[in-house]
Amino acid sequence: MSDNAEIKRQLAKLSDLMLSSSKIVFFTGAGISTESGIPDYRSPGGIWSQFKPITYQEFIASEAARVEDWRRRFVMKNDFDSANPNIGHQFITRTIGQGRATGVITQNIDGLHRRAGVQEKNLIELHGNGTFGLCLDCAKKYQLSWAKTVIEQTGAAPRCDDCGGLLKAAVVSFGQAMPETEMRRADRWCRSCDLFVVMGSSLQVYPAASLPVIAKENGARLIVINHDKTPVDPAADLIIHSFIGPILRRVSG
Repeated sequence: MSDNAEIKRQLAKLSDLMLSSSKIVFFTGAGISTESGIPDYRSPGGIWSQFKPITYQEFIASEAARVEDWRRRFVMKNDFDSANPNIGHQFITRTIGQGRATGVITQNIDGLHRRAGVQEKNLIELHGNGTFGLCLDCAKKYQLSWAKTVIEQTGAAPRCDDCGGLLKAAVVSFGQAMPETEMRRADRWCRSCDLFVVMGSSLQVYPAASLPVIAKENGARLIVINHDKTPVDPAADLIIHSFIGPILRRVSG
């Protein structure tokens, strides 16, 4: 079969699977965000290869670690602010709006699904959100711009103006426990969906990478759209090794 014929076959099957499903769950990773121009921070040359990650325990224990962690978050926030939701984000939002998808589970912290119009009830951010901060004690929400001003003016990491607790970007740091509520929601979605669609994730980070397996074991069909191979490819009903945008431009949702 020619490459062109294979692509046509994949697109036809993708359309059929999407249109015949009514409880779709999307799962997105760094690959959907890189197509909006956001760097893959785990890749060679990314921020986590340039600097030793600051663990949650180091953040709690060290003022110097807190200030450095905030500095890195401000760099990432600049990347997030300069990016816009792409066709992949828009496709997911549109499918949810049509009532055919439960929602999207994402490993990304850039907030692009929110900006694309996905509502809180349809969104699970497994690794948190890097576009705002939270008090670790009372969970009061803060803008990152406020935290940056505090550091610039005082040289010290910001604290909550209500309770005095430590402020931290609302992300799951290395060494920090995964959010139990969000993990339980994700598990429920996976067990009740009829189609699980992986978009732009290499499925290397656990426990998030176990979710497509849970969905498949509970009767869902599985689609993987990712540039590189993933560990769940052998179980997938459809595998498309490609960038997301060029595929979705050619398929009707």
